[in-house]
Amino acid sequence: MTSTEKYHKNYTEFCDTYQLVLPLNLEGLIPTDESVRLLSHMLEELDYHSLYQAYSHEGRNPAVEPSLMFKILVYAYSQGIYSSRKIEQACRRDINFMWLLAGNKAPDHCTIARFRTHFLSESCEGLFGQLARILLESGELSGENLFVDGTKIESRANKYTFVWKKAVGKHEARMQQQLQERIAEINREHMETFAFSTETASADLEKATSALEVKMQMQGVSPVHGRGKRKSRIQKDKEYLENCLTRQKRYDTHQKNFNGRNSYSKTDPDATFMHMKDDHMRNAQLKPGYNIQIGVDSEYIVGVGVFADRNDTNTLIPFLKAMEDVLGHKYKSITADAGYENEENYLWLEKEGRTPYIKPQTYEKWKKRNFKKEIGRRENMTYIEEGDCYVCTSGRVLWNVGRKKKTSVTGHVSYQDNYRCEDCSGCPYFGGKCTRSSKPKLLQVSKLLIEKREVSLKNITSKTGINYRMNRSIQVEGAFGVLKHDYGFNRFLTCGKINVKIEFLLLCMGYNINKLHAKIQGDRLKSHLHKTKTA
Repeated sequence: MTSTEKYHKNYTEFCDTYQLVLPLNLEGLIPTDESVRLLSHMLEELDYHSLYQAYSHEGRNPAVEPSLMFKILVYAYSQGIYSSRKIEQACRRDINFMWLLAGNKAPDHCTIARFRTHFLSESCEGLFGQLARILLESGELSGENLFVDGTKIESRANKYTFVWKKAVGKHEARMQQQLQERIAEINREHMETFAFSTETASADLEKATSALEVKMQMQGVSPVHGRGKRKSRIQKDKEYLENCLTRQKRYDTHQKNFNGRNSYSKTDPDATFMHMKDDHMRNAQLKPGYNIQIGVDSEYIVGVGVFADRNDTNTLIPFLKAMEDVLGHKYKSITADAGYENEENYLWLEKEGRTPYIKPQTYEKWKKRNFKKEIGRRENMTYIEEGDCYVCTSGRVLWNVGRKKKTSVTGHVSYQDNYRCEDCSGCPYFGGKCTRSSKPKLLQVSKLLIEKREVSLKNITSKTGINYRMNRSIQVEGAFGVLKHDYGFNRFLTCGKINVKIEFLLLCMGYNINKLHAKIQGDRLKSHLHKTKTA
């Protein structure tokens, strides 16, 4: 036998001596305070009825019980293992995963990936809400204070698959302008009355193309192709319209995928190109990603939202509504940073009876010494309520010259008062510190926003508000720090908003169980807020 013939696939037949070591039961190998035991206990209390409904009653049973597969995924994400192939490898080699499997065969990576993207699509958020409600009912959550923040996480899509709304609109307008002229020529040449409108471009092109094809058949014109062939005028016109129709359908698809955005990715249409904090090239490059919102209570993540918005302003209301539907609980106070401040959010929180602890956008500027030197700002002018006017540093009066109506992208209507100085000539600050415009100073003021901002400012500067702001920076920003730095979750492995949300929900469930485990081991159960040094 040659040296290569003795090797074969069944390595157990090599006859190497191996001494079997007891115990055979994995129960004795798992420490009593291991987090996997807590995870199994917590997830055992969940109702998996909605998960089992995703499976067909016909055909063979799943390779691994769905509830058991869910435990494996949550534990994998809690340990920073996200790839389906690495999860499969852990199920074959890691005793904690083997203990969770309880003697079942380890699932392969295809089964894991299919379960994550297909079977969890309808039930993952509900299971996350059940775990949060268990924490709420056990007293681990305060149920009163919610800390909100967002971050941007890169999509799986390639960074060079961008589609820009401005570019699409420019090319579409140019093509349609050329089409108007060409269709007029076609009508004169073939004695037709084809109409073309930008609102019904695809339908008009389809109608014109079909009509020319019928006319070719009636005239007995056969289409020709290849070198040495001379195309007829009607064939050239028909092919031109077909090419324009293909382009117009592509533009229509782009416009549909934008859905109010300015960009999207070809390989992940739900992803929007955004500035990421991880900018190692320092060139402010835009990358496809998602705006992830979380709500934290007592250091636990109780709400998750996935948005395509490039800023946080318009995400607060839909995030809170969706979170409270899943959790079944409303929070009394909402603490957020300056990125969430606008008139609509203030009014909605007031209508819902919530107390806003939102930092004003100019709060940090107000604390600087040189802020009072910016004499062109409203805060450094004197408001006279009787005359509804402002008096600037030079003693010039800015009168109310009218009100402007503004409608946001969410449909909220707000009003802005315009105050203009009658005459800025001779003012030493004109054209410099006060205004750079050649026209008299114009001041735009939203009185309702100022009123609500003062209420929030009073809230955040109170003793309670200072404590809440400190806890927001510790709890919600700390949670993002753990997820992105400690867990190494900086990029999604799946595409699409639904799959991305499933991934992040699994990550947050693993985070919550790890947090509960840390609190139990550190004797910190039912600790809701960190205290300030002066408290």
